[in-house]
Amino acid sequence: MSNANPRPHTLVFYGALAFSIFQIITAAFSPLSTTVVRAVHVGFLLFLVYQLYGARGQSLPRPSVWGMLLGAIALLFAFYHWWFEAELIYRAGEMNQADWLIGGVTLVMVFDAARRLMGWALPLICLAFVAYALGGQHLPEALMHRGYGLDQVVSQLAFSTEGIYGTPTYVSSSYIFLFILFGAFLEQAGMLKLFNDVAIGSVGHTRGGPAKVSVLSSGMMGTINGSGVANVVSTGQFTIPLMKKFGYRADFAGAVEATSSMGGQIMPPVMGAVAFIMAETINVPYVDITKAALIPAILYFFTVFLMVHLEAGRAGLNGLPKAECPNPLAALKQRWYLLLPLVALVVMLFSGFTPLFAGMMGLALTTVLIMANGVAKHLGAKGLRYGFWIALGLACATFNHFGITAIFVVVAILTVLLLIKREQNILNTVVNALYQGALHALPVGVACALVGIIIGVISLTGAATIVAGYIIQLGEHSLLLSLVLTMFTCLVLGMGIPTIPNYIITSSIAAPALLELGVPLIVSHMFVFYFGIMADLTPPVALAAFAASPIAKASGLKIGIRSLQIAIAGFIVPYMAVYTPELMLQGDAGLAPTLFVIMKALLAVSLWGMGAIGYWLSPQAWWERLLMIAAAALLVFSLPMTDELGLSLSALLLGRHWLQHRRRQRMATA
Repeated sequence: MSNANPRPHTLVFYGALAFSIFQIITAAFSPLSTTVVRAVHVGFLLFLVYQLYGARGQSLPRPSVWGMLLGAIALLFAFYHWWFEAELIYRAGEMNQADWLIGGVTLVMVFDAARRLMGWALPLICLAFVAYALGGQHLPEALMHRGYGLDQVVSQLAFSTEGIYGTPTYVSSSYIFLFILFGAFLEQAGMLKLFNDVAIGSVGHTRGGPAKVSVLSSGMMGTINGSGVANVVSTGQFTIPLMKKFGYRADFAGAVEATSSMGGQIMPPVMGAVAFIMAETINVPYVDITKAALIPAILYFFTVFLMVHLEAGRAGLNGLPKAECPNPLAALKQRWYLLLPLVALVVMLFSGFTPLFAGMMGLALTTVLIMANGVAKHLGAKGLRYGFWIALGLACATFNHFGITAIFVVVAILTVLLLIKREQNILNTVVNALYQGALHALPVGVACALVGIIIGVISLTGAATIVAGYIIQLGEHSLLLSLVLTMFTCLVLGMGIPTIPNYIITSSIAAPALLELGVPLIVSHMFVFYFGIMADLTPPVALAAFAASPIAKASGLKIGIRSLQIAIAGFIVPYMAVYTPELMLQGDAGLAPTLFVIMKALLAVSLWGMGAIGYWLSPQAWWERLLMIAAAALLVFSLPMTDELGLSLSALLLGRHWLQHRRRQRMATA
């Protein structure tokens, strides 16, 4: 891929640097209105896509003449919103000829860039919405709207804040870009190696250790980098071959990596940036979103961890030799400073600072640490190094008085010191992180701009009320049927679409219906978000599974089917949360009911794991597996007697299996 090219084309390189610097300056100092920032953000996205991808979606070794021309036009049109900002506001809804040209061409370019970058799936869905806006007045009465002219549609989608420059682009141009850049800086600084070393040293020697390493390292990186599929490609290069080497089947190894990487999207604090979009969408504090996500995320990773452990027991797979595992404490001692920006980020987010401020400070601190570490190694005496770090900490602390300008001054001073010490490699690391961060932001940013079209059409026509009406109509007779319909809607809409735009689409269409049926606000949005995640693991599209396929050298379809088994918590937990919102810390039922729900969920996902793998303490008969899955299903729904039946059946099955295992052990010993 182009973004993996060690020697990028000059135009691409400096374009990406300009993009990152523009986003950092606008985030730090807010010199421009949010409307202008969104427009220029989309302009940079289109410019880079046209330099990196050809007309057929192939990666280009160098930009084509047409690519350079189209990229320049996209960037020029973006600056039109800056130069004529006041005039556009004054004549809102009444376009002149220049508006027509620029709005229409920009819309076509957004569709074309998305097609080049991620295929036809998302553009076709968005085109269907545009067609509905233009021709919906001719549909049957149940789907009909009053009719809108082309001028109204173009004005809504290309010049309002409810089209390509809507809330998704606002979040992409502020929070998401900063957090992707933050992840790129940490990755360049060696965070991935730190996570791998800690994971291998902690669990690598246990039963099924290599797969447990994948669960930990991929989950930790997945929550930071904003893209589960990208995480599969990066961390999977190490974890999948390691799992295969120690006896895991190729499809299982790929599935573990896929489910772990996608699970990072639901793990607080960052949640692949979806937490910030959700907070903006439903106007709920960010902290409340992360609190609601915490227990389900723990259950998800507990399930994946358990599946790995049970599969290792069934196949008789041991861990790595203890001598070959790195010391996790030594790894932390060597790179402990990389955790400081993460700790600072979490503290700021949970202390009430805005995600924009927290992300900016996390990024700034990471940059300072990378550069300061390069300077500190030239200070020979230990006392001198301690003094340097103390002085640096005090200098950074002055941001309380001088604001973010203080951090920029510190970075400038460190840059001069690195140039004096000829530490070109450290400066190259910082520049490369800026470059890589801009490229990592392309798929998310373009997708956010494109799905803004869906929100714009829904806002213009009120289309969401039609789908919501059907779901509500079903819910009057059966909440379960409404949930199942919503689940399938999310899985179908999410096929082939990245996590963030997937959530935006499904939350616009399906979540309001669940809220109308009495499902708590956060739970209704988490429900559609979880099944948006599961769409990347669900065949036939299963983006994460097919991303793991070439690395595992196994069928993407087989990996997808295996992923569904391993990631079952992603299917069970949302249903349990609807029936018992305490699982997401919603409501005021108290501590005891909450603990009971958590215990019940742990038991349900454990039973499913045992039934799916066919192993607990020893191999299970087919009928045992079916009964365990049935017991898990009973525990999911809070209907009369289902908990009692589920708990009784669970106790019976687990007790019988344990006694049989003990009997076999005694016979083997005798």
